[in-house]
Formats: sequence, C-alpha cells, structure tokens
Amino acid sequence: MVDTATKAPSQGQSRADNLGLIFSALMLTMLMSSLGQMIFSSALPTIVGELGGVDHMSWVISAFLVTMTIAMPISGKLGDMLGRKWLYIGGIAIFVVGSTLGGFANSMTLLIIARAVQGFGAGFMMISSQSIIAEVTSSRERGKFMGIMGGVFGLSSVLGPVLGGWFTDGPGWRWGMWMNIPLGILAIIVCTLVLHLRVGKADMKRFDWLGATFIAITTASLILMTTWGGTEYEWGSSMILTLGAITIIGAIITVFVELRAKEPLIPVRLFKNRNMALTTLSGVVLGLAMFGVLGYMPTYLQMVHTLTPTKAGLMMIPMMVGLIGTSTGVGFIIARTGHYKVYPIIGLATTAGALFWMSHLSVETSLKQLGCEFLVFGIGLGMVIQVLVLIVQNSFPLSQVGTATAANNFFRQIGSALGASLVGSMFIHNMKDEMATRMPEAFQKMGPEGAAYAEKFGDANGGANSLTPDLVASFPKPIEEAILNSYNDGLTPVIALMVPLVIVALILLLPLREERLKETID
Repeated sequence: MVDTATKAPSQGQSRADNLGLIFSALMLTMLMSSLGQMIFSSALPTIVGELGGVDHMSWVISAFLVTMTIAMPISGKLGDMLGRKWLYIGGIAIFVVGSTLGGFANSMTLLIIARAVQGFGAGFMMISSQSIIAEVTSSRERGKFMGIMGGVFGLSSVLGPVLGGWFTDGPGWRWGMWMNIPLGILAIIVCTLVLHLRVGKADMKRFDWLGATFIAITTASLILMTTWGGTEYEWGSSMILTLGAITIIGAIITVFVELRAKEPLIPVRLFKNRNMALTTLSGVVLGLAMFGVLGYMPTYLQMVHTLTPTKAGLMMIPMMVGLIGTSTGVGFIIARTGHYKVYPIIGLATTAGALFWMSHLSVETSLKQLGCEFLVFGIGLGMVIQVLVLIVQNSFPLSQVGTATAANNFFRQIGSALGASLVGSMFIHNMKDEMATRMPEAFQKMGPEGAAYAEKFGDANGGANSLTPDLVASFPKPIEEAILNSYNDGLTPVIALMVPLVIVALILLLPLREERLKETID
C-alpha cells in the first residue's frame, strides 16, 4: 500500500480549528444518505398502489442498497489514493441527481433506477464521512464522534419514516426525493468551503478496475437472486440458478483478482487482522437481521395496525431514543475509558431479545407494547453499529483507514441488502400464502355479497398488488381481518428467523481482542 498522504505544515491546526464545522457538514450528508435508506419505508404501500407492482416493492429499498454497497469499496480505495474531499462532494452531486430523477418517476422501473443512482452517491457519502472523521481525530477521541454518527442513523430511522409518512399524507411522496435537492446543494457549498484535507498523488492506472467490475457483478447477482427468488421466479428456476452460479463464480474470481491486484479494492490481507475479520463477519449477520426488520416495520404498522404513514413513522421514535441514547453515551464512555469490547456484545444480546419479543406480535398487540419493543431494539443497536467501525479504524494506519472502513461497511451492507431482499421475499411469499388460505373463508362468511369481492380478488397477484392501507380499511370486516392477519402472520415468522442470526453475530465477537485506542492522528 502506497501512502499518498501529503500534509501541509499547518494542516493539522487548520483541521482542529474547523473540526466543529467539518463535523456539522459530515452530519448533514450522513443524515441525507441514511434518510435515503429509510424514507420510503412508510410510503411503500402508497407508492406501489400508485405505480403498481407489489412484487417489485422490495426493489425500492434493495436497488438503493445494491448500488450503495458497490460504491463503498470504490469510495474507500479512491479516498486513500486521491484524497477524500472531491470524492465526497461528487457523491453528494450524484445523490442529488438520483433524487431529481426519482421525484419525476412515473413508473416503478424509473423509480428503481433513480433509487439506484441515489444509492451510488450515498455509498460515496457514507464511507467518505467516516474516513474523514478518522483523518481529523484520534481513535481515542473518535469514539464520541462515531457515537453521534450512530445517533444520526437512529434519527434517520425515525425521521425517514415520519417524513415519508408526512409527505405521503400531505404534498405527496415525491417530495421525499425533491427535498434532497436544496439540502444537497447546501452540503456541497459547505463542504467546498470547510473541508481542507490531504490530496493524494497516486497513479489512477493502478486502480483496481477489474476488481471493481467483478465486485459489482457479484453483488448485483447476489441481490437479484435473493430478491427474485420465491417471488418473480421459483427458487429452482433456471434464472435463479444462473444468478446463483454467477454469484459463486464471481466471488471466486473476485478473490483471485484481489490477491493479484497492485492496489486491491478489498485487500484480502486486511482480514488477517483478527478484529477486522470478526467485526466484519458479525456486521454481515447483524446487517441482515437489522435492516430486514427496519425496512418493513413501517409497512407492517400501516397494514396491520391501520396507522397512517405519519403515525407509523412516529411509532419508531422509541427506537430512535434508545439508539441515540446508547450510541452517544457509549461513545463518550469509550472516549473517556478507552475500553470498548463489552458494549457490542451486550448490545447484540439486547437486540436478540428485542427481536424475539417482536416475533410474537399480533393484530391485537397494543401500540404501547410495540413502543417498548422498539425501545429495547434501539438500545441494543446503539451499542453495536459505530463501535464496530471504531474497532476497525483503530486496527489500521491512516493510509489504509478508508479501504478498511469501506471493506467493513461493504460486507455489512451486503448483509443489509440480503436482509431487505430476503425479508421482503419471504414476507411477500408468506403474506400471499396466508391470503390464499384466509380470503376464501372471509368470502364465505359474507354470503352472497362475498361473491362480488371474490371476483375482484380472483386475480391473486392483481388483488395483492393494489392493496393500500386506505383500501383495506374500506373493505367489509371479514375481508379486512383476513388481510390484516395475513400481513401479521407473513412477517412475524421472518422476524423469528433473525433471532438466531443475531446470536451468531454475538458469538463471533467473543474472541475480539481489545487493543489500546490510539491517541494521535497518524
């Protein structure tokens, strides 16, 4: 690895003087990128009702995650080679372009493309922001900054659904896209004026173009396989089997290419570091469980508990309170004590308990109980997410911190994308099976009146594709109850499957080696 950093004599002092402004700028863009993941979770039922196609519902979330995941290792490596400022600003600009396209989408296809563009920009924004913090602070003091960053994720997990709900109930869901335009322009101006970082001089001919190509192919094939499997195609179909083969072959070729590359995007040698290997594996499993649940909970709340999109978003506030409280508090404790190993272990145990509790949800579950479950879930996550990033960054010198951070986040996002895809696929499949069982019984209960509704729902896919919370509420009681119970019993078994996964993530962290946090910026 070539250290391309070049520092001016007064650069360190300049960074210290501008740290508050730099951190504020990073928080703005971090909020934008994390909001991008969550803002449509509460608006999904309305969007698919307007544009059509519940079978493609998961792609509104998954397309964002796929391109975001692909962008992460590219951003991390280029940041280490060339410097992070203009990559960061470029990521913001791409995000704004995607937001503009999405705001004018008149079909699910165009919306999915726009979300993919957004995700690519968000990947650059997220990795660059975490790497920039590592460039301007020591590992010891970084704990409190990373804790606040974790709090931003918690804020977005609530603010996203709330804003998505408010836009859906008010001016329209498209404003969830358009709002990023002024915010993005403001962020570009602030970052241009405030960020004064090192500039690299690496030769772009050494960039791992071949590795980037195979990483993109492998990642896209993996997500397509998990998204389409069981919904648009049978798991044993030629399409799914072909995608599975491409994923396996692509992964093997990627490892081979990265081993031979002069400047590998994801250096295999990074994983010789115990802490890097353990936190990455744990992050993959956690991402799968976490995002799979977070992505579809607002939809669940709307359909099962007949909440408006805004109220569904507000129901996530307890989780935000728990996540922000523990993330920030743990960050400051780590900065003061220098000890960190115990917190992600306790956090994962708490998260597993919360998921087990949520797996017993029913149509009759009170909103008060739901709020308590979300609070515990947030407390658990707040102890884990950013602490894992801190551990990784503390394990490598500054010249490698972008690449290491990106690799760790890349695999966690692989888990998140798989979680969104698999949970979406299993949820939709389970829900349709439950409806196929319950709806005939509901029609029968209604007598002669049920025949007209039976004809309307004759096309199972068409009927399911058009369901929105308002439409469900307008149905006669037997049909409404059948749909609500189908949604509930479609999701809760999937949540139960996440519990053992989180326990696995916990076990993986037990051999973690606690190293002294660096007190200087190297």
